Amino acid sequence: MSFAWLGLQGFGGVLAVVQREIVDRKQWMSLSEFAEEWALAQTLPGPNVVNLSVMFGGKHFGPTGALAAMSGLLLLPGLLMLAIVFTFQAFAHLPIVASALHGMGAAAAGMVMAAGWRFMPSIRQHPLGVVLASLFVIQSFVLVAWLHWPLAAVIAAVGGVACVLTWWRLQPQETP
Repeated sequence: MSFAWLGLQGFGGVLAVVQREIVDRKQWMSLSEFAEEWALAQTLPGPNVVNLSVMFGGKHFGPTGALAAMSGLLLLPGLLMLAIVFTFQAFAHLPIVASALHGMGAAAAGMVMAAGWRFMPSIRQHPLGVVLASLFVIQSFVLVAWLHWPLAAVIAAVGGVACVLTWWRLQPQETP
């Protein structure tokens, strides 16, 4: 039921909604655990929140839980989306509909930025440290927003380097 509720709230800025529900309200995960799970969900193919729901459901309730969480997340929003598509087709020619869509896009971008801001405390605990992790964030933003790199290339390049550096920092250091 919780994932069905998340699915109904999650149009556009789903990260902020999922984080608030799972971390703040339900307290099923700490902010650090959520950041780690969300990072893994982003690297898998498919929608991030669906990946997170499958991982969460599977971790706590096995295959049945994974299926239940995913179904809850997708069923009602899928039906609602079909209703919206048919309604939109009837009114798409109206200028107010285009304006409403632009406004929703701005609101969704703001929600994603707010959720990203809430992840900042978890960076202090990251093996790369605040400065290096922040440089990866800035580099990713510049590559996507200003240089228009494809997201897959940014994930492969920046994410790959960040993963290798994190792995290296987590290795036990040999003492002579």
